[in-house]
Amino acid sequence: MARLDGKVALITGAGAGIAREASRLFASEGASVAVVEINPETGAETVSLIQADGGKAVSIVADVSEPDDVERAVKEAVETFGQLNILYNCAGGSAPPDDSVTAMPIEAWDRSIKLDLYGTFLGSRFGIPELKKAGGGSIINMSSVMNFLGEMRGFPARHSYSAAKGGVSALTRCIAAEYAKDNIRCNAIAPCFVQTGRNIEVKSGWTNEMTDTVLQQHPMGLGEPTDIANTALYLASDESRIINGVIIPIDGGMLVI
Repeated sequence: MARLDGKVALITGAGAGIAREASRLFASEGASVAVVEINPETGAETVSLIQADGGKAVSIVADVSEPDDVERAVKEAVETFGQLNILYNCAGGSAPPDDSVTAMPIEAWDRSIKLDLYGTFLGSRFGIPELKKAGGGSIINMSSVMNFLGEMRGFPARHSYSAAKGGVSALTRCIAAEYAKDNIRCNAIAPCFVQTGRNIEVKSGWTNEMTDTVLQQHPMGLGEPTDIANTALYLASDESRIINGVIIPIDGGMLVI
């Protein structure tokens, strides 16, 4: 029996990167996947990849920072597959204009908070009622190793992203405490630098010195999308049935050096 047989998962940002990898992995383990993506072309590509492997998926175009879009996405997922068991709030990510509070464009702050934190709030707001109807389920959020670094010593020039992901971690714990009585667990993954297509493009512009510094910060190596997707699969499955309110660092050893 596959690990997610009979379950329905909604995954945001699933047109690329970690969320695409997770969508394909969840489907390979028996889940029906609602691929939620703002870009209709990349969302459709993810669905095609899943279907080519024999899985079940539907593409839903939505902006996770717009309440009406998120409410509709959840409704479409349930109408298509009959229920919702897994909510993976994966859309988000850092943006180059991020900087210190005095240097960054205000728009960069707004983008981080709206996409990373508000998007997670909206997914949970509209997804939780459907999880309740299904008798419970799993919410997986995306924090960041920046959350831990921010708690320990702060991190220069990444203020908006660190604040947004710290908020995601706090929200994750609050949701976990609030809805445990409904058999809903909520956990978050806190990745290090993950070699998604977007990040590989960013890395191509680094100097040799910058590359050496980042590699030294990751003594176990840089992350791959599969590293994060495998952790998400565990949190989505019944194997993690009594894990709740935990922020799991997948950090390449960053936090121990």
